[in-house]
Amino acid sequence: MTDNTDRDTIRRNPLLEAAHEELMKFERAENEFRKKDRQERAAELHLPLNEIKIH
Repeated sequence: MTDNTDRDTIRRNPLLEAAHEELMKFERAENEFRKKDRQERAAELHLPLNEIKIH
């Protein structure tokens, strides 16, 4: 029983790592997209984005 669990864990870890890495890439890209979108909308509305604190 332990052998099957160990093999399953060994197979699952690289998949979890790959999924985590892809999620991190997606989140970085999404954050960059939101930042650019926010800047574009601020420029269109003539808002002083530097003076506004964005959390």
